[in-house]
Amino acid sequence: MFEPTIKDIAHICGVGVSTVSRAINDHPDINPETKEKIMDAIREYGYVPNDSARNLKRVDAKAIAVLVKGIANPFFTNMIKTIEKECKKKRYAMELSHIEADEDEVDVAQKVVKEKRLRGIIFLGGLFSHSEEKLKKLNVPFVFSTVGAIPENISRKAYSSISVDDRRESARMVEYLIGLGHTKIAILVAEAQEESIGKLRLEGYCDALRSHGITIEPKLICQTQDELSHFSMENGYLSTRRLLERGEAFTALYAVADALAIGALRALYEAGLRVPQDISLAGFDGIDMTDYTVPSITTMRQPVEEMAKDTTRLLFDIIAKKTKHQHIVYDAELAVKESTACGGS
Repeated sequence: MFEPTIKDIAHICGVGVSTVSRAINDHPDINPETKEKIMDAIREYGYVPNDSARNLKRVDAKAIAVLVKGIANPFFTNMIKTIEKECKKKRYAMELSHIEADEDEVDVAQKVVKEKRLRGIIFLGGLFSHSEEKLKKLNVPFVFSTVGAIPENISRKAYSSISVDDRRESARMVEYLIGLGHTKIAILVAEAQEESIGKLRLEGYCDALRSHGITIEPKLICQTQDELSHFSMENGYLSTRRLLERGEAFTALYAVADALAIGALRALYEAGLRVPQDISLAGFDGIDMTDYTVPSITTMRQPVEEMAKDTTRLLFDIIAKKTKHQHIVYDAELAVKESTACGGS
């Protein structure tokens, strides 16, 4: 695969290496048109500047990157801890990077791979909408772990994935609430407009309602606020307040992440609503905090430690050429706690 150097960019643009360097470093002593031409070439050919002398020392370094979208979600805390432990066992360093919601994770990954000379990448959380052509520029193995739906135009032979079936397991949670007698079930959902975990869990919610002949009511679907971290407790709190202000009656609230459910619990308490006597509350993920809230929160527990261990094992095996890319789907566990009870409407 063509991996351009600064000399290649200079040759493509018909300029000297020093001119390319000035463009990269935003030096004022360069013609604006020339600078624009150089920067366009850099973007087109995927060139990432690096400090050659430092990188040469790192060529043989054993390191992987973990790029996390949604760092505010406590669900990732135990996953990252386990991945780090597994890396230490293999004598690998772990480079952890937080990706903002509006950042392009492949651009970040490309830069990190060049600068750190990494052997592989783990993408944690978020959503993915990139082309296979762009992914090929990474030139290292990568695993999508707990990531939303991967575009169908990307060959499954090009990457590995680790996840629960978010749509199916979300439907199971709503089936459980329906089984308790709830038909007015509100949902707190993040990123539902994109190919994400949030959208998959919303689809599961709709699947369960349809299968029982229950009308899907748009007013009971509450989107979290885009200006806040999508899966944060603060967003769960403020979004639930907004849901309550609509005045639409419901007897159960399902949050697509436990962090959102914890925030929702506070909002319900402040509104004078008792959980579960007035409103049943359920989450998804199985984070430790749900055991210590009052009441403890019913959740769909993901096998975090197993998923994290398999993510790192799979990546290391691919790096060592012991295996090809794999796609592993786990079952989640319905953990019934104190926040849900029989209800009706």
